[in-house]
Amino acid sequence: MRNLSNKKIPVILDTDIGGDIDDTWALGFLLKCPEFDVKLITTATDDTVIKAKLIAKFLEIARRTDIPIGIGPSENRKEGKQYSWIKDYELSDYSGTVYENGMEALCSTIMESSDPITLIAIGPLGTVAGSLKMNPNITENARFVGMHGSIRMGYRGAPSPYPEYNVRHDIQSAREVFHAPWEKTITPLDTCGNIVLSGKHFERIMNCDNTIVNSIKENFEIWAKKNDLTELITQDKKTSILFDTVAIYLGFSEELLKIEDLKIEVTDEGMTKISENGNSIRCATSWKDVQAFKDLLVNRLVKF
Repeated sequence: MRNLSNKKIPVILDTDIGGDIDDTWALGFLLKCPEFDVKLITTATDDTVIKAKLIAKFLEIARRTDIPIGIGPSENRKEGKQYSWIKDYELSDYSGTVYENGMEALCSTIMESSDPITLIAIGPLGTVAGSLKMNPNITENARFVGMHGSIRMGYRGAPSPYPEYNVRHDIQSAREVFHAPWEKTITPLDTCGNIVLSGKHFERIMNCDNTIVNSIKENFEIWAKKNDLTELITQDKKTSILFDTVAIYLGFSEELLKIEDLKIEVTDEGMTKISENGNSIRCATSWKDVQAFKDLLVNRLVKF
């Protein structure tokens, strides 16, 4: 949609990987998208150093240590659900670049880019909002794509909206990012809240033996066990909801989605409601062809 030439789209990913497993799927998808030139991955929320370790080990295995990692501000020292995957891994083992100040790295990466950056955020927005405070001018050379909010539908297709986690966890940061004067596009729960791979899709993933999919599956099994959800894999034979993968897709295409320009206000409860007092945001509110998206996601992941 936005990439009319063969030139790659420069991208920064901001992620709270290590909480829900969908960030790990999204990271794998990102690395499998030839449209992208990944300039930086930053971490957000909870223990951002542990999250940086997850990314570093994943990139090391994927042989993508050309991608720098920036550590966002930590909130606490929670180990997260995938900790056992990196308990013996040291961030100093990463052969690529690690920036201790992820907000500074995010700002400089955007400001020094000769082409506009697409910033894809798939977690609460503390690191992005902090970067905006550090340098408000980043909006002049970046557009924002996020997995945030709930406009008309809730989790798993519920018929009413819900205070979505990435917004509710840090309401003020969401307000600041939504208010900033850059182009903003989001996938709310309306389009990402029911993305589950099952049947042949799940079978193809489980039978795949490439390095990226193997890392995803290892983390999926750890996460499922930690959440007492191993039956997802062994009995139901399906994934959990892969919310964040839709934001990755929006980074390079909107072909399969319906986009509405809406004014969105973030309420004190973390709701994202349509309001004349809100900020103009391009919202992916429904699918034109969700099956085609799932096909694309799986086809890219399993490709060697």
